[in-house]
Amino acid sequence: MIELEDNFSDVVGKAQRGLGISDSELEKKSGVSADAIRKARDGEAEEATVRSLAPALNLDSEALVNLAGGKYRPAELKSFEGLAQFTSSYSGMLVNAYLVWDLATKHAVAFDTGADCASILKLATKENLSIKMILLTHAHPDHVADLPRLREETGAEVFAPAREPVPGAENIDEGKHFRLGKIDIEARYTWGHSPGGMTFVCTGLARPVAIVGDSMFAGSMGGGSVSYKDALKNNLEKILTLPDETVICPGHGPMTSVGEEKKHNPFFAAKFRK
Repeated sequence: MIELEDNFSDVVGKAQRGLGISDSELEKKSGVSADAIRKARDGEAEEATVRSLAPALNLDSEALVNLAGGKYRPAELKSFEGLAQFTSSYSGMLVNAYLVWDLATKHAVAFDTGADCASILKLATKENLSIKMILLTHAHPDHVADLPRLREETGAEVFAPAREPVPGAENIDEGKHFRLGKIDIEARYTWGHSPGGMTFVCTGLARPVAIVGDSMFAGSMGGGSVSYKDALKNNLEKILTLPDETVICPGHGPMTSVGEEKKHNPFFAAKFRK
């Protein structure tokens, strides 16, 4: 199974950078020494330190403690027809792409390309799928690295967020719908990690599916380097309002679900804890 994209120290670092809190400010807010803060960012997970840092960074304490203690990992999802994940290596970093298809028509849509689309093409051939569209969650190089090949091999139309255009792709905005047999695909802006980050919500399979790019990961989220505040807001309002059984397909790390992230993601769990 794919490893988590982020550990607890990554989560702490992203929250601290996103909030613009210096070590000295965090020391005052949390009561944790600057040395202990640095050690936490380096991966030393003393529970008392983690519990003190979490509220100072607007993170859920229990979720962060579980992540730090290696107790969190999303439940392995039972596979179902019409959805496939592909993982490739880009400069030593694993990146995901996905294929969704209508079972009756065998028409398919690829979401991103990863570093190498060979496995996407191989499955399409094996399952006799016709890739009609390529939908891009954002334009970061690791997600679009093999776009020329995938477009050439399939002849598929390419669509990208208007706020983050990609050469040769048609620009789309939030609210755009695509139809693939019985499958409906809705585009939602979930930007913050990148200027035009987009989530594609697919209904019509055994479970709803959200292809989220780098907006959210299992137990974490994208870096929020464009806008941490908007990344949090968009994830809460446009991903975590989907039904709990919705499968979340991130750009890095394992697949998860809306229900899992509402319980276990340190950035969001406090909002849903009863």
